[in-house]
Amino acid sequence: MQGLYLVTPNWDDTVKLLSVTEKALSAGAGVLQYRHKDAGVDLRIEQATALQELCRRYRVPFIINDHVDLALQLDADGVHVGGTDTHVAQVRALLGPDKIIGASCYGDLQLALHAQAAGASYVAFGGFYPSLVKKYAVTTQPSIIDDALAQVRLPNCVIGGMTPENAAPLVARGAHMVAAITSVYQAPDPAAAVRAFNLLFEKQGIHAQAA
Repeated sequence: MQGLYLVTPNWDDTVKLLSVTEKALSAGAGVLQYRHKDAGVDLRIEQATALQELCRRYRVPFIINDHVDLALQLDADGVHVGGTDTHVAQVRALLGPDKIIGASCYGDLQLALHAQAAGASYVAFGGFYPSLVKKYAVTTQPSIIDDALAQVRLPNCVIGGMTPENAAPLVARGAHMVAAITSVYQAPDPAAAVRAFNLLFEKQGIHAQAA
């Protein structure tokens, strides 16, 4: 897993959500996570179903945030969960060996090591910068990427206030994926925003790729 890890905003307008997401996927977003913390059950099913169809068309992995039941219902490609090892192990038992499971590890390398042992597919670190969407302490140090590369065998993803400018030093340091919401979904040109993120990887001699 490598490149831009796109995360959806809390938009109730499904038509708008699909339109911007398709522009991003066509420009080379590598992974899509459906995250809508305020959606009701019906809206969540409607949006996740439509987004999954888009992802399959563009051959991009489709990940659902937290809702394991929905991932099972749709046979999604995976789930992203909190970073506790018990949670990851439970989700792995439910989804089976072939699905993608991501774990939020914040700024804690031990959480990443526990998630790896419990069966995670990738680990996410952050926040590195203030986020317009997620509320968390901005305490993650860039050096955690060095530690993860040395001690964790899984791909890593950096999150929190990511713009191409903010993400550049983290990608140069070895981050495998960069998660973005606002920088793409609120951009005047979402496709150009995706290309700007992917250029960071190309400058490192890496072509962004899906799972």
